[in-house]
Amino acid sequence: MNTSGGPVPSVFCTIVPPHILDKLSQAADASRSARALRTLEHDALQRGRRRAVQPLVAAGTGTGGDSPRRTVYDARHKETLPGVKVHSEGDTPSKDASVNRAHAGLGVTFDLYLKVYGRHSIDDAGLPLNATVHYGREYDNAFWDGERMVFGDGDNDLFLDFTIPVDVIGHELTHGVTQYTAALEYSGQSGALNESVSDVFGSLIKQYALGQSAAQADWLIGTGLLGPDVTGQALRSMKAPGTAYDDDVLGKDPQPATMDAYVRTAQDNGGVHINSGIPNHAFYLAATELGGSAWEKAGQVWYDVLTGGALAADAQFADFARLTAAAARTRFGDGDEHAAMVKAWSQVGVAAT
Repeated sequence: MNTSGGPVPSVFCTIVPPHILDKLSQAADASRSARALRTLEHDALQRGRRRAVQPLVAAGTGTGGDSPRRTVYDARHKETLPGVKVHSEGDTPSKDASVNRAHAGLGVTFDLYLKVYGRHSIDDAGLPLNATVHYGREYDNAFWDGERMVFGDGDNDLFLDFTIPVDVIGHELTHGVTQYTAALEYSGQSGALNESVSDVFGSLIKQYALGQSAAQADWLIGTGLLGPDVTGQALRSMKAPGTAYDDDVLGKDPQPATMDAYVRTAQDNGGVHINSGIPNHAFYLAATELGGSAWEKAGQVWYDVLTGGALAADAQFADFARLTAAAARTRFGDGDEHAAMVKAWSQVGVAAT
């Protein structure tokens, strides 16, 4: 857990996984293939530029004010960051819908972490929230680069504007929370946990914004992002991993729901976007077992584990499972919450005790 206030290692994290872009790069349509290749090449280059990010303020102090400090920039279809500042905290709404959606998404993410978990921004010390919209031309992704959220406009064919789904914004900003807390290594099972934690809180942020219970939520990541001709609902499903899309061009969702189907691969840092389906499904099972607002019990347990200091950077699924069971007992006692954790992990093939 990072508590030093010194440089924090950053990871370039994208919402659209490489396996989708790899499939698209082989599309018969030359323009689709070219766009996918450009995005893949861009993302590979950025991942190769890992660096230490100096926090703007010391992390982990639990201070920083109860209001977000948001700034939105416009890249104007270039790939230079941050771009031109176009919107600051307190400004009236922009005429640009992408700017307004980014501003709102940063705000609801800030609100969930503060009002539910008492966390003051990404670093728990009031870190300003910055975002850049209109990045590149037909850039089919959104990413967290250790300092800001960056949104492509999509290609208006297979992918629409990446500011549309609020859970995408919550997902990427949560990579920042992980960066400042457990700093889960972005490889293998620890990397899949890193991705899953972002999906979990991305989904909770959407549910919080919509006032949905666990039973009412769709448990989809990226609803509204796929183009109208794509056969699919979203990028991932926490309720039913492997069913989010099945499209002639995008391919079929490869996520497993249980350890029986765990994917062993050297691609995507050991399948971090694929095997995240397993802890995603465990969270869904625990949250729906407990009912009510998922951020109150299951979400609280996940947050306690992420920020509690006992989660190792190279944690495996079984480590995370045991810690959730222990955290549920510590916070709620030997009741339904603890039982739900143990049951949920057992259902996905991971022992929590």
